[in-house]
Amino acid sequence: MADTVIYKKIAVAILIAFIVFLLSFIPFNLTQAVLLGVIAFLVVLWTNEALPLGVVSLLPIVLFPSFGILSTNLTTQNYANPIIFLFLGGFFIAIAVEKSNLHRWIAQKMFSIFPATARGVIFSLTIASGVLSSLLSNTTTALLLIPIALFLSDEAKLKMRFALGVAYGASVGGILTPIGTPPNLILLGFMQDKGMEAFSFVEWMWMMAPLVVIMLIVVSYLLSIGCSDAKISFKEDKKTLNKDQKKILLLLGGVVMLLLLNAPLGSHWSGLGLNESVILLGGGLLLFAPPFSILDWMDDKGKVPFRIMFLFGAGFSIATAFSATSLASELASYLIALSDFPTLFVLLCIAILVTFTTEITSNTALISVMLPIIYALAIQTNMDAKLFMMVATVCASYAFMLPIATPPNAIAMSSGALNVKDMLRYGFLLNLIGVFFVVVIAEFFWR
Repeated sequence: MADTVIYKKIAVAILIAFIVFLLSFIPFNLTQAVLLGVIAFLVVLWTNEALPLGVVSLLPIVLFPSFGILSTNLTTQNYANPIIFLFLGGFFIAIAVEKSNLHRWIAQKMFSIFPATARGVIFSLTIASGVLSSLLSNTTTALLLIPIALFLSDEAKLKMRFALGVAYGASVGGILTPIGTPPNLILLGFMQDKGMEAFSFVEWMWMMAPLVVIMLIVVSYLLSIGCSDAKISFKEDKKTLNKDQKKILLLLGGVVMLLLLNAPLGSHWSGLGLNESVILLGGGLLLFAPPFSILDWMDDKGKVPFRIMFLFGAGFSIATAFSATSLASELASYLIALSDFPTLFVLLCIAILVTFTTEITSNTALISVMLPIIYALAIQTNMDAKLFMMVATVCASYAFMLPIATPPNAIAMSSGALNVKDMLRYGFLLNLIGVFFVVVIAEFFWR
């Protein structure tokens, strides 16, 4: 029975890919139409989960050379992009935080700031989720905090709001650092491939901080509307930090200090000149060695998200294929009419398109497809490519309506504390609010 379902899902993916190919063959050449068909095939498989995520993410290595889209060498080199190793280093640190229960200590400190009411817990959960997801991946953050959130109340309405607070907070906070969510890393990798000056860790945080703060407040306030001020009991752990937790905090402090020193400050300081992938990966690898010795490869290797790393490789491969086949330029030529409109209107169109499209597909897959198109459009119209790509990247993470839109949404739904109707009700409004603030901050702060 299970095999029958898988066969049907794969058949659906092949059918949709063939339809996309036939439709694409009208405005595009054969290679470009084949590429769009292959991408449709991958996106459907990512969405319906007929095959494991990691398996689908490795398919470009087979399909791109087979259909004459990219050579094997050009395809596989995307799976060793430096950005992938930046993510790997960040995840080593995340595994250590989880292993030592440091995340519980951080969440507890956040709880102590707010009153022990339903509204206070919503604010504390959302903000704690946002803060943690800037250090860990937003997926890891949601997995760690959802059990804590559901433990705090037996009331169904509160459980639903607490779960949404964790999920939305993780998505909102995930953009604060380059390693918080996959689309951020896809953007940085794309900029490196195009020879553009990538944002440093500190520059990225400086640009994203106002948006993250505003959205965390908005999400918390919206979820707390009509919420009773019933007292919530949270058992506080009086234990002090143990040795491993102190070591990890020390390492985190050292990594942050290096990132700060590595950031150029105009003509006064050019930075250390280190690659940020080296800093993050170096920090992560130190956790395996004395005096830290917190991670053990044999015990912890199963926690390393190799499937997500393969997903990055697939994303970079799709972006490379768009450029190599000139498909990005071709699609951009159809969007050239947008150049007649003010920049603010173009930003708004991109934000709406990405936000609502990513509700029904993988945000990583979508941003991999959109970045080459937006870049080509910006080049052809002499617009600010960085600005438009930043808006698209953030909006790929700011999708709050459906479970499949982002991993935190899916995790919240799997908890059983809410249904799709609840997520749609809050998510649609937050999508519109997110689009508004992303566009306004992009226009008046990022430029």
